[in-house]
This record gives sequence, structure tokens and C-alpha cells, in this order.
Amino acid sequence: MLILTRKVGESITIGQDINIKIVSIDQNQVKLGFDAPIDVPIFRDELITKVKNQNIEASSSFKEFDMNELKIIKK
Repeated sequence: MLILTRKVGESITIGQDINIKIVSIDQNQVKLGFDAPIDVPIFRDELITKVKNQNIEASSSFKEFDMNELKIIKK
């Protein structure tokens, strides 16, 4: 992990086209601004974790079924 110290107004560049700017610092909260191409997804980690956990929960509640028990309805 790379750790950098930045002040308000300073930026960090990732690759050639992603720029992260320190917008403000207030007590224990840092506001960041992201300038990146539209096709680069940017997500908060807690949302990614929540979606992963929901996917795990949904897949574990899926019950397997016997294909022989399926009924074919003819019209």
C-alpha cells in the first residue's frame, strides 16, 4: 500500500487519466474529488462489500431441484 500525505487542493494522479483531488478536510472527514473517464467505475468499499454479502446470501438460499420433478405444460 502506498501512503501519501496531501493538503487541501493537492492531487494524486493514477495512470494517465485518473486524478484524485483533496477537496476539504474537516475534523475526521476527508472529501475527495475524482476526475476519471466515464467508463472507469468508482465505488465506495462498503457498498461493494454489501453487494458481495447480499450475493453470497442469495446464492446460499437457492435450493437445488430435481429436473425430473419439473412439469411441462402444453397449450
